[in-house]
Amino acid sequence: MRVRIGVDLGGTKIEAVALGPDGRELLRRRIPTPRDAYEGTLAAIAGLVESIEEDVGSPGVVGVGMPGALSRVSGLVKNANSVWLNGRPLAQDLARALPRPLRFANDANCFALSEAIDGAAAGHRVVFGVILGTGVGGGLAIEGRAWDGLNGVGGEWGHNPLPWPRDEERPGPPCYCGKTGCIETFLSGPGLARDHARVTGERASAMEIAERAFEGDAVAEETLARYEDRLARGLASVVNVADPEAIVLGGGLSQISRLYERVPALLPLYVFSDAVATPVLAPRHGDSSGVRGAARLWSLDEI
Repeated sequence: MRVRIGVDLGGTKIEAVALGPDGRELLRRRIPTPRDAYEGTLAAIAGLVESIEEDVGSPGVVGVGMPGALSRVSGLVKNANSVWLNGRPLAQDLARALPRPLRFANDANCFALSEAIDGAAAGHRVVFGVILGTGVGGGLAIEGRAWDGLNGVGGEWGHNPLPWPRDEERPGPPCYCGKTGCIETFLSGPGLARDHARVTGERASAMEIAERAFEGDAVAEETLARYEDRLARGLASVVNVADPEAIVLGGGLSQISRLYERVPALLPLYVFSDAVATPVLAPRHGDSSGVRGAARLWSLDEI
């Protein structure tokens, strides 16, 4: 039987994992992403998969979790914050560099799929996965399958406007997508740091701000409270549309433990319901959940 190999194509690293028939990890490996080098990225993915196949002693079927999506019209990459991929025929070119059965999905959809199958949201039919990191992504898993939608943008949450904006939040920071006020510009790690600098004039990373708030710094606490309210507003818009059975947070900012108490407490202020039972969960598989979901783009009966 072929092994299922998942590839997580990130902006700074490419990670790959091989899963056995029981879902057990056989091998995991990661390498730096050749930033701004499309041909180098293709070669890196191909070499990584081939080295894993050699070490596990079995050929593989490959699932790729990628930023953005493949256009239904042109087949080219669209909406990737790793901008050197945009407009490129990634599926066709990778198939030439790596002649294996290949499937592609948005990386946040892979994260949601992983956590829905054997992660924090196992057993839930509709799972919304959130990536809070250098960028902001969202993905949906429905009945154990990644949902990419008719236009290939299923779950694409970060490039909607921040809901119920305050006066000081309009029109919002400019986004690389060409619009202003996107959720990503507020809820990414750089967005949190930028908001802190705007109010205080002080430069600090998102995790430094969270640590200072934990230690009792009043100014950092105000920054983190603004962030939590914005996250609650953003997630409330998802609940109002899809009403998922679970929300799982991923990415670097998912390590801020207070989010799992503060954000659910704020959701009832914004969700159109008399009660909100939606759990907001920490990921079981951490920052490697997406690569596991990429491997699970193939089911056992397909290999």
